[in-house]
Amino acid sequence: SVLDLRDPKIYRDLGKPIGALSVDMLAKFKARYAALKEDDEQHCFMYGTHYSSIGTVLYYLLRMQPFTTYNLKFQDGKYDHADRLFHSICDTWAGCTQSTGDVKELIPEFYYLPDFLLNDQHLDLGRRQRDNVHVSDVILPPWANNSAEKFVKTMRNALESEYVSNHLHEWIDLIFG
Repeated sequence: SVLDLRDPKIYRDLGKPIGALSVDMLAKFKARYAALKEDDEQHCFMYGTHYSSIGTVLYYLLRMQPFTTYNLKFQDGKYDHADRLFHSICDTWAGCTQSTGDVKELIPEFYYLPDFLLNDQHLDLGRRQRDNVHVSDVILPPWANNSAEKFVKTMRNALESEYVSNHLHEWIDLIFG
């Protein structure tokens, strides 16, 4: 599988928050807001979580120290359930674009540090209940050819692409105002 970084269709719309990329998801968030507004106008919200938090960073960086240790402290001395760990790029993307409980953005390591995708510490992260898959290295999209280095290099090239250069200001305005 080959990824054409010149094709604008491969990029997300940087003018919308992650939770509004799909019409269906945006409708769910708006419905939540409307329902909460009916109950208590002062405490209504669209997103029940933040796009970036310590939990998001720990989620992505679980396989690297000191974040492995921080994860254990954050989870009372044990890893989170294997089904909730960062396991697959595609599954994480699907969660962010199809679940009202997950609107996390990417962290800088996606663009420069392949190590965070590899289980070089040989951590026992468990087996997922839904498919019995042992969680170890992060499963990469087909275009990465099972190479964390190729994945990160491609992500960096995408970040430096003409499309992102022309639209990154929209995302910055969303995130930082």
